[in-house]
Amino acid sequence: MNVLITGGAGFIGSHLCEALLSDGHEVTIIDNLSTGKYANISHLQTDTKFHYVLGSILDRELIESLISETDEIYHLAAAVGVEYIINNPLLSLKTNIIGTENVLEFANKYKKKVLVASTSEIYGKSEKIPFKEEDDRVLGSTHISRWGYSCSKAIDEFIALAYFREKKLPVVIVRFFNTVGPRQSGQYGMVIPKFVKSALMNHPITIYGDGKQSRCFVDVADVVSGIKALMKEPKAIGQIYNIGNTEEITIEELAQKIKSRINSSSKIEYIPYDEAYEAGFEDMLRRMPDLSKIHECIGYTPKFNLDMILDRVIKYNIN
Repeated sequence: MNVLITGGAGFIGSHLCEALLSDGHEVTIIDNLSTGKYANISHLQTDTKFHYVLGSILDRELIESLISETDEIYHLAAAVGVEYIINNPLLSLKTNIIGTENVLEFANKYKKKVLVASTSEIYGKSEKIPFKEEDDRVLGSTHISRWGYSCSKAIDEFIALAYFREKKLPVVIVRFFNTVGPRQSGQYGMVIPKFVKSALMNHPITIYGDGKQSRCFVDVADVVSGIKALMKEPKAIGQIYNIGNTEEITIEELAQKIKSRINSSSKIEYIPYDEAYEAGFEDMLRRMPDLSKIHECIGYTPKFNLDMILDRVIKYNIN
């Protein structure tokens, strides 16, 4: 099978590339390297079944050409990371909305199955834990940049579902929750690689806010196996699924755990959100997925616990 991955040089995309190539598929990726890295996929260039195209999902002619020659699409390309989105609000909106519309328009023209990557940011400030796929969304003011990202991904979901309902395009929507693992960069605000790198260098570990906010982290290997299984499952078409883990930890506890596993002498420092991001920045106190829907569909259960995840990230950063 010929598979196209948009955003294939990104953290998740590169791991998906490896998995699909291992399964024997022909894999083409498109990435403009805005947040992805060539180093993530350079080791794949000797594989004759791997093809890399440097380009943007905003390039309609290029996207149509690639989609016309593929069998199915994993649409992962997006503006990602809180810091990147706040610093590049206009490009983030264009990439997420117009880019996704391009992918879905041409996927429909050639009737190709698409998996659309969405995000836990969809749920906004909701305090109804755990988050279920059908839950209401609770968002802040349009003056706060981060909610633009949440809205852009919601529009992606609306467009994808509209193509499914009106055009019978086979689409699957997956909401990623705090995916981590080897190759992830802390450059755009991803907390675990950021903390690990600081701890390894015995530099201060910087926590934004009071550190009482909690998150659930999932290993990229669990995510890749999950989305591959969803693409194979006919019952998943036209549906939305959370994918993640339910092991919860506060950011403050996470910093202490990383310090301990590395035996680091790093100090832990706190910076108010307004200084770290922008005036009026809002964050969620808790973010936990309900995984019952994806478990019922494909039997999804994460195999990696947080300690295993941290050890993999630490080992990667040491090497």
